[in-house]
Amino acid sequence: MEVLKVLLVLAPLLQHSECVRCFARFDLALGQCDEELGEVDEDDCCLNPHSGFQATGGVCQSCGSPCVWSPWSPWSECSVLCGDGVTMRRRKCFGIGECEDADNLQTIPCNNTCCNGEGWATWLPWSPCSVSCAGGGVRRKERECSAPPQCPSACSGVSQKVEACPSLRTCPVHGGWTLWSDWSLCSGSCIDVAVPTRRRTRSCSSPAPSSDTAPQGTACPGDPLQSESCSQLPNCPVDGGWGAWSQPGPCSVSCGDGLQLSIRTCDSPAPKYGGRFCDGPSTKSIVCQSPCPVDGFWSGWSVWGECSSSCVPEGQSAVRTRHRSCSNPAPSSSPPGNSCSGEDTETDTCTNLPHCAVDGGWGSWSDFPPCPVTCGVGLQLSDRRCDSPAPKHGGQPCAGEDHRTSVCNTNAHCPVDGLWSQWSQWSPCRDAFRGKDIRCLKIGGRQSRERRCLHRAHNGSICSGVALTDARVCYDVDKCSIKGSWDGWEEWGLCPLPCGGASERVRAKFCKPDYSDYRPTIGLQQANATFFGTPRGVCGPPPEGGLQQVQPCLNVPACPRALG
Repeated sequence: MEVLKVLLVLAPLLQHSECVRCFARFDLALGQCDEELGEVDEDDCCLNPHSGFQATGGVCQSCGSPCVWSPWSPWSECSVLCGDGVTMRRRKCFGIGECEDADNLQTIPCNNTCCNGEGWATWLPWSPCSVSCAGGGVRRKERECSAPPQCPSACSGVSQKVEACPSLRTCPVHGGWTLWSDWSLCSGSCIDVAVPTRRRTRSCSSPAPSSDTAPQGTACPGDPLQSESCSQLPNCPVDGGWGAWSQPGPCSVSCGDGLQLSIRTCDSPAPKYGGRFCDGPSTKSIVCQSPCPVDGFWSGWSVWGECSSSCVPEGQSAVRTRHRSCSNPAPSSSPPGNSCSGEDTETDTCTNLPHCAVDGGWGSWSDFPPCPVTCGVGLQLSDRRCDSPAPKHGGQPCAGEDHRTSVCNTNAHCPVDGLWSQWSQWSPCRDAFRGKDIRCLKIGGRQSRERRCLHRAHNGSICSGVALTDARVCYDVDKCSIKGSWDGWEEWGLCPLPCGGASERVRAKFCKPDYSDYRPTIGLQQANATFFGTPRGVCGPPPEGGLQQVQPCLNVPACPRALG
């Protein structure tokens, strides 16, 4: 049986689930997750039963710890502002399974003096009629209750009035189109530059919009004319036309007089669809003269330019330059002359400049160390240094984080320590030696109760302490008639219906039994005696005021969905 309960506790760990936000600890008292590790599969997160996770809904859940109640919330405000109501408090069950005590909502009576007299506000004006012409319309007016929800009797009656509002005006007639006419003939017999078109028409007269109503009828939407291209016609013949003459070609000699040739093509347009070809020659020539080549020669050097920077860059130098041009004269391009020999730029190092500021740069991330935990999932830390390069000469330090984390998975279940179950009910109070019934006898007996160590798994620790059983000496006084005395009122209990309906709670006068005829200790060990069971107290006539008081539980709110 214990093995079965352990499996039930660990069942959520064996089920595959979605990726969740995993936390190292779950606070059972507050129902909150602490120390986020990162996003992992729920199965991996819950290798440690003390962990918690947050799934899509956003509510933090425990991985495997046995269930426990959260602290009670503070008592709520009284459910009414005037008269008798109730106040409530709640708690939640966190962990695996169901908490032993199912009481998660408690209700007790309360009383408030008044609801400050607020009620209905004045009626708002009538709304416009729901129709603007013909009949069958309605109009409405409303009023609001200014009293809070806790004062339901402050506003009695309806919050809305409705009445008919016929209209004597005639409704407008909106225009409608007639059918389209037949298509006209195409505007041409063949397709030239523009494609011929054809048209058809319609009129806004089926019906025509009214002009003697208020408002007037609306005109027909859309156009009264529609046209389309006659794309099925053949293309018109196109006669050929000469294109422009090309630029003259190269001169036929490198120096002196020669000839240059130009051509043209019949493509503006090219003849198509049976059109005529171009008339006339397709080539022509002109006389040309070609110059002889001229070699280049350097001009003088320019003055030195500014230094390349106002400071000396790290590992580099600041330089200045000067230039000269091959323009005294420049080499001819057609025919090409020889260019100047040598460099056109000269460079010199700038001295006496300060060093430039060097901003810091991140080095490589360190390797992640071994997983810091031996079971479940843990958090590994990697860091980097601002030394590639380090900031120098007033440069900026590195921007960003100098450490990062990664979730590691041991794929090993954490030990699940055992937890004691609740003590069982006390066994019947019997004679310690012969086991006979001693009810209503002044003979001492003995009774015991048991508990079990539950939930232990994966080599977890056994429950602390060794006591699986507990025993005590007793007198069995259950349902026995014992003289006593009236000794005040019992404590008020809770409302029997914590939500969803009116009820009442009761308390009774307490008849305290007189055990003075019983020995206070039992046995050779002189152990203190316990009186087991509920006796029938014999306390004589009822005291003044009766034996019972009743208190109503009124105006109890409806049950929340989770409790309904």
